[in-house]
Amino acid sequence: MEYRQLGNTSLKIPPVIFGTSALGNLFVALPDKTKQKIVSECVSNLEATVVFDSAGKYGAGLALEVLGKSLNKIGVSPQNVIISNKLGWYRTSLTTEEPTFEPGAWVGLQNDAVQQISYDGIMDCWEQGNKLLGGNYRPSLVSVHDPDEFLSAARDETDYLIRFEQIIEAYKALSDLKKEGKVKAVGVGAKNWKVIRAITAEVELDWVMFANSMTILKHPADLLEFMGELHQAKIGIINSAVFHAGFLTGGQYFDYVQIKPDSAENIALFEWRNIFFSLCEKFQVLPAQACVSFGMTPPGVISIALNTSDPNRVKENVKAVTTVVPNEFWKEMIKSRLIGDEYPFL
Repeated sequence: MEYRQLGNTSLKIPPVIFGTSALGNLFVALPDKTKQKIVSECVSNLEATVVFDSAGKYGAGLALEVLGKSLNKIGVSPQNVIISNKLGWYRTSLTTEEPTFEPGAWVGLQNDAVQQISYDGIMDCWEQGNKLLGGNYRPSLVSVHDPDEFLSAARDETDYLIRFEQIIEAYKALSDLKKEGKVKAVGVGAKNWKVIRAITAEVELDWVMFANSMTILKHPADLLEFMGELHQAKIGIINSAVFHAGFLTGGQYFDYVQIKPDSAENIALFEWRNIFFSLCEKFQVLPAQACVSFGMTPPGVISIALNTSDPNRVKENVKAVTTVVPNEFWKEMIKSRLIGDEYPFL
């Protein structure tokens, strides 16, 4: 497994990064033993440094707590782990029946969270995140979480511009943390890749993370062009959510929303998946392997962020980033019009 340099930093990361939303009770509250087993499997299935992607939003900080406690209990040296903490959500007391920050997504929580995107707000999130991790571990990678959602909540154009300036102020905080040697790399992640492009034009970044954007199902030409620009600028690219929240591997959620074939758009998605599954079976390729392999094809993609709530799937995820999918499979995908014949990287 080849470790690759992250942008212009000194960090080298593996081709798989482990997401931690399951540790924060996303959709289901896993037993503590299962959560620790997930972390343990992530560590044991990589020969060198392991990378975890977490956030204060994941379970209102629960994922950070569980990650820190699990790493400590396993006895992982801080030198052998890289943690990415996406900042912008601050833990608060739970005063309602369920958390208010993302109703329906997180279960069994004892805390709520509020969004804080500003210079001081990001610094507060940074300090709180370190405390939640438990003292032995510190993030090396930091970013502003959900800048696209923050902007989409704007009431009008004036409010949008105010919010965008708040994001820039938040990045000044992250830049200061890097200058002070407290973190090693600053990045941005979002589901709306055009927001990533807007921020990249204003802020000096080391890496970007795309979610639900460059997948075997969706890979727009203008996004591929932007990724080429990032590659030329030596900004590391991490691809994530390549399963569209599990839909492409047989799940009930598409981009984190439960989906049924109850509209023309949704019917088309199910039909695409049915053909995809039949081709995977024909060529004896696991759907997850196809999704991961495709997600790594654009030049500049150095890693795929994968998340699981099943510790037994960790080994499969690691294997997926090194599996070579036969060319015949890709030819059949193009012939079946599941991938456009103009896609340049197959």
